[in-house]
Amino acid sequence: MLISFLYVAVGLILLMGASDRFVEAAVRLARALGVSIVLIGALIVGLGTSLPELLVSVIAGADGKVDVAMANVTGSNVANVTLVLGTAAIAAPIMSRTRILRREGVLMFFAVSALAGVLWDGEISRIEGGGLLLGMAVALVLLIRWSATDVDGIIELEEGQEAHSVPGELLIGLAALAVTVFAARLLLDGALDLGERFGFGEAFLGVLLGIGTSLPELATTMAAVRRHESDLVIGNVLGSNLFNSLAVAGSAAVVGPGVLADLARPSLVIMIGVVVLAGWFAWGDQKVSRKEGIALLAVFLVFTALSY
Repeated sequence: MLISFLYVAVGLILLMGASDRFVEAAVRLARALGVSIVLIGALIVGLGTSLPELLVSVIAGADGKVDVAMANVTGSNVANVTLVLGTAAIAAPIMSRTRILRREGVLMFFAVSALAGVLWDGEISRIEGGGLLLGMAVALVLLIRWSATDVDGIIELEEGQEAHSVPGELLIGLAALAVTVFAARLLLDGALDLGERFGFGEAFLGVLLGIGTSLPELATTMAAVRRHESDLVIGNVLGSNLFNSLAVAGSAAVVGPGVLADLARPSLVIMIGVVVLAGWFAWGDQKVSRKEGIALLAVFLVFTALSY
């Protein structure tokens, strides 16, 4: 048990340090390339922090545990919108731009809805998985095209400020991301072991797994909040849910299609519901306020309690 507590402590320390450096590298990379910070947030931060979900779901799919793979995806999507975005908004209101919500936000909604539609009949095939992967390719093209017109989201160099090396910041960012994922794995292993020792049920441990694979998103999002990078926060959440719904679920289905025996339809409804709720919050006054962040976090706590 002492080792598990040590894993949790070391994991938390590494998460905070590595995620902060990862966000710094992402911002510098966006500035050096002259591209929208939302694009960097969606592609590099969002997709990069979803690597744990990809690894867990693909391995589970290869082992024939399609329920675990898809539960990990849906649970992570819920956690991203409620736990990650909610916690960030409580720390500091997250500003949103109408253009981003109309484009990237709607794209993420369609991705999550497509995943729910595929899973609704209680099974997923390789063809459906291939369709989700094709959707991911289309989403990437759209994100890149939209970023070219997102002048407001570009971070320009200030007078006298030197541009950082693109290869250097990319390598630093990848190294920081690797440490972030490793730290999340340590934290998750420690938490799951403690959960088993305290006699938690399998369903609740599954929720812990979903939370654990969302820890990189949470860590990088909080680091972005500390740096007042709202676009990076939005891009991270949008990119993570896009990648989870299309690339992660699609890859797991291609590797291990099958019947979903335990994944309940209410969880799919909740997944879509929290996306709509967060979108409504952000659309109203162009920000997610602290009160709205508390509401999102409350939804997450209720979801976790019901799973327990």
